[in-house]
Amino acid sequence: MRSIKQIKNLKNKIVLLRVDFNVPIKNGKVLDDFRIRAALPTINFLLKNDAKIILLTHLGKDGTASLEPVIKRFFAVSKIAKNKVTFFENLRKFPGEIENDQSFAKKLAKMGDVYVNDAFSVSHREHASVVSIPKYLPSFAGLQLENEIKNLSHVFKKIKHPFLFILGGAKFSTKMPLIKKYLKLADDVFIGGALADDFLKAEGDEVGKSLVDDANYGISALLKNKPVRQAGKLILPSDVVVKSGDKLINKKVNEISKDEIILDIGKETVKDLMLLIKKAKLILWNGPLGKYEDGGAKATKEILKIVAASKAESIIGGGDTVDLISKMKMEKKFSFVSTGGGATLDFLVNGTLPGIKALR
Repeated sequence: MRSIKQIKNLKNKIVLLRVDFNVPIKNGKVLDDFRIRAALPTINFLLKNDAKIILLTHLGKDGTASLEPVIKRFFAVSKIAKNKVTFFENLRKFPGEIENDQSFAKKLAKMGDVYVNDAFSVSHREHASVVSIPKYLPSFAGLQLENEIKNLSHVFKKIKHPFLFILGGAKFSTKMPLIKKYLKLADDVFIGGALADDFLKAEGDEVGKSLVDDANYGISALLKNKPVRQAGKLILPSDVVVKSGDKLINKKVNEISKDEIILDIGKETVKDLMLLIKKAKLILWNGPLGKYEDGGAKATKEILKIVAASKAESIIGGGDTVDLISKMKMEKKFSFVSTGGGATLDFLVNGTLPGIKALR
């Protein structure tokens, strides 16, 4: 994979730069510009070397969303003159993007002289602008893409021990490969969020009306050896915060009633996790520990502050966790914060992505 630093002459070259500015928007305003800011080092590098830039991005799932709020925020944040950078249309407006249509990829490629991928967070997608433009143009990795690969690779190439893996959120089907892999690599694997509901239910605990995945992912097999193998230790919450009627109550996991909903991990679990964080030298965290949009954000915020204050190398990934970090203005408190959601998960399991392979 070649870096943009290896391009010998960019003067007056038109660079097709794939970024991911698929950011949250409400009432025509961008709520979080973390991904926009992450792309600025690459954009500034290209402009410094006298390149002309056409930015390629998607927004939303169906291509109907206007890029205007994104464009407005980009120029406000970057302070770049409007004649220096051009935005192509919302890529998902064209069926050929998701379908990875070669004729569409060729049309895109004809607009430029060089292709640069700086969109790690969509590099797990086999879309035309990610995997097919590189077939038709000299192609390179942007600075943010390189940064993502370098930092995320630490968790399976340059492992520091004790290594703590904190995994939350939902979507069990995407997280199970991570659990299996990092039970072998990490010293401790803590499970929180809706994922913990599935484990608690498999252990025979009542989880009430909490979110669970009814598919069989072999959880019971993992629990039989808890702590799992000599190479890893599976840790579940010992207490949780439940919503009981209109009240939030801290309860042991064996005290939950059928009409209650688990919203967050409990006080004792936070204390236990804090001890693991203090002794860790490497912390990888993906996904919130509670249902934060429904009032279950307290523990996640508390643990984020503890991780930020620790001496460990801290690598944070996952869309929802990153949204919370941005709201708390803590992006610079950790060793690295990934722009990816699904891409981060796939990379941590497979060590590469289709968009990375396409640049070779």
